[in-house]
Order: sequence, then structure tokens, then C-alpha cells
Amino acid sequence: MSTATATAAARPGAVLADLLPASRVRDVALVVGGAALTGLAAQISVPVPGSPVPVTGQTFAALLVGTSLGAGRGFLSLALYAIAGVVGVPWFASGTSGAGAVSFGYILGMILASTVVGALARRGADRSVLRMAGTMLLGEAIIYAVGVPYLAYAADMSTSLAVASGFTPFLIGDALKAVLAMGLLPAAWKFVDKR
Repeated sequence: MSTATATAAARPGAVLADLLPASRVRDVALVVGGAALTGLAAQISVPVPGSPVPVTGQTFAALLVGTSLGAGRGFLSLALYAIAGVVGVPWFASGTSGAGAVSFGYILGMILASTVVGALARRGADRSVLRMAGTMLLGEAIIYAVGVPYLAYAADMSTSLAVASGFTPFLIGDALKAVLAMGLLPAAWKFVDKR
């Protein structure tokens, strides 16, 4: 490990992206890469019977982007993802684009969630399994706190129906995503610390 990488790893407030040599080019590449990763993960899309919202990989990607890039770059990545999708890049779930989908609130929630989990990662939440679990669950809760009310409004659903079709069917999958993140990011830090 280079001296700069070791310094970044040891520095309080560092996230995984800070291990790369600092430059504006790095930051732009990370922001664009985070948006692209989220768009790619959104193509992993499985319809849920009785719900207008599919199971996708984009929530996991959004939270991973936030924790690995930090709050600022995480926010910019997810904002770029949302804006590009609204103007026509077909990288929302199942290759869709535009702001008209009833599930667009989840994308707005991902912007906020990636910012919050990125801020927590800067405080070391990505370095232990238990703190990472709490961070991922908080991020998921933020996504639902924005996405479910938006779904109720956009689809003209009652709150209970929006919860039943836009929250409940996703709990098991989100728990699995949280478990994956719980192992992935702390393991990445342990690998860096050993080098």
C-alpha cells in the first residue's frame, strides 16, 4: 500500500473512495461511475405480483455508492442518475426513463439515503458489521419514507395499500441486501488495513 493510501485509510473521516489519489478527475469519474453502477443495477428488475414497483438492484447500488464515495460524491452520483433518467437515459428499472413512474419517489429517496449513509460512513459506520447493518437499514428506511408516500400519491392509493404494495413485499430482499453490505464494506476496510 502506498504512503498516501495508508494515510487516507488511517485518517478519520475517510471513505473507501479516498484511498484513490485525489484529483478532480477522480471525483468526476467516481460520480459518473456511481451513477452508472446504479443504472446498471436497476436493470436487475423482477416484477412483484400486485405491485407497480419491481425488486431491483438499484437500492443496494445507491447505498453502496453513498457509503463508498461519501456524502458529497454519493449525493452527486444519485442526483446525476435521477436527472439523466428524467431527461431520457433509459437506466431506471427495466430500461425506463422519465419522472412519470409511480416509483420515482424511491429514486428521490435514494438521493437522500446515499447522502445520509455517506455521512455516516465518514464517521466510521462502514468499518464494522453492526454499524454497517444499522447504516444500511437507516438508508433503506429513508428510501421508503420518500418512496411509499410518493407511490400513494402518484398511484392514487391509500396509505395502507401503498405500504402493502410498495414496502412489505421488499422487506426480505432488503434484509438480504443489508447482510451483503454488512460483510462487504467492513471486509474491504480490513483488506486495506492488512495491506
